Amino acid sequence: MNTSTMTQTISNKIHTIRGLQVMLDNDLAELYGVETKNLNRAVNRNIERFPLSFRFQLTEEEYENIRVQCATSSSKDSLRFQFGTIENGRGKHRKYLPYVFTEQGVSMLSAVLRSDMAIKVSIQIIEAFVNMRKIISNNAFIFQRLDLLEQK
Repeated sequence: MNTSTMTQTISNKIHTIRGLQVMLDNDLAELYGVETKNLNRAVNRNIERFPLSFRFQLTEEEYENIRVQCATSSSKDSLRFQFGTIENGRGKHRKYLPYVFTEQGVSMLSAVLRSDMAIKVSIQIIEAFVNMRKIISNNAFIFQRLDLLEQK
C-alpha cells in the first residue's frame, strides 16, 4: 500500500470523541499487526506512560455512536472485523468497551511495542493526525456554518 493510500486508510479510522481526535485500540492493533488484547496488555504493563489525555476507555454511549457512524460508512464485514466480535459465534459484541488513543498516545505506543514496524506505522498515523488537523483548520468556517444549520 502506498503512503497516500495508507494515510487515507488511517484518516478514515480517526474519530472525534470528547472533542479529541482519537483512534480505537482495535484499529491500531490491526495497523500494527498485533492482536488488540496484546496491544492493551503492552499498554497496561507501561500504564505510567499513558495518562488519560493519551488513552481512555469509551463509555457505552460513545461506543454506540462510533458503531452507528461506522455502520453508515462501512460494509457489514468491515464493521464486524473493526469491532472485534467474539469468535465462533459466541457473541456479537465486544466483551469490554474499547480504549481510544490520542495522537500523543499513538506516539507513545511505538515506544511500548518496540518494533521497527511499530515505529513506521506510528509515523504514518501521526502524519494522518496532522493532515486531519489541517483539514479541520482549513474548513473550520464550513463546520461552523453546518452546526448553525443543524441547530435551526
